[in-house]
Amino acid sequence: MSVPGPLELEGYRRCAAITRRHGTTYYWGVALLPLERRRHVHAVYALCRAADDIVDDEGATSPEQVAQTTRRLEAFRHTVLQAVDGAPVDDPVLAAVVRTLRSCALDQAVLDRFFGAMAADLTTTRYETWEDLLGYMDGSAAVIGEMMLPVLRPTTPEALGPARALGLAFQLTNFIRDVAEDLDRGRVYLPQADLRAHGADPALRRVTPQWRTFLAEQIERNRALYAEADRGIPLLPGASARCVATARLLYSQILDRIEAADHDVFSSRIRVPTPVKAATAARALVRLPAPVPA
Repeated sequence: MSVPGPLELEGYRRCAAITRRHGTTYYWGVALLPLERRRHVHAVYALCRAADDIVDDEGATSPEQVAQTTRRLEAFRHTVLQAVDGAPVDDPVLAAVVRTLRSCALDQAVLDRFFGAMAADLTTTRYETWEDLLGYMDGSAAVIGEMMLPVLRPTTPEALGPARALGLAFQLTNFIRDVAEDLDRGRVYLPQADLRAHGADPALRRVTPQWRTFLAEQIERNRALYAEADRGIPLLPGASARCVATARLLYSQILDRIEAADHDVFSSRIRVPTPVKAATAARALVRLPAPVPA
């Protein structure tokens, strides 16, 4: 593909800034990729963030605002798809996103699943079972793993399953960490049946024996997804393997810190400090094998 033009270069710069500001784990993980592929990850993140910001905007899901938010989300989806089809673009971020979507030859069905999940956030605030939650996460998380695969350039199609698992693992970690933040938006991204089985109630916003047992079970489920995702790392070329292994390590450290906090996800947002992320990325350059041509 031709080199990016001035508008696209400015867009990639802004996408990188968005990723660093809102998704520091992704930012430091993909720092190990070559520049062109790093730009693609930043662009995919910026696209997902823009849609997420629409549905997470203050009051976006209030009864009087849902219809308007739905129109905003649909207008954004339409703008993206029209731009991919060749409509003129004057927004730098959109220009970068479009270049990435074309370069990675992403199927529109992938984008449709993603936007479908974003639309679900406007009307669905609870998920009864783990299977129900997985249905939502297919479009909000597993699909992100699918979007990233062309950037990572796996050596075999067998990398698809682990890529989807990694997307699911990342999002479940977010759901576990962000319980209080999601409650503020009127949402609970944890299986209601599991909560009832343990007698746990996140609305109490405190750690009880029931909550501790429930969350330990969810963390175990989360780690099983990471283990499934790990099978895909050897199926990636060197630079991509470094990127994924680093991001996976950083995200899983959030679970370690939640356990160290006695499963308290209510008092403050559990974070892996930025210096730790940077140091982890630096160590990955030393400890993992040298990249092979991709």
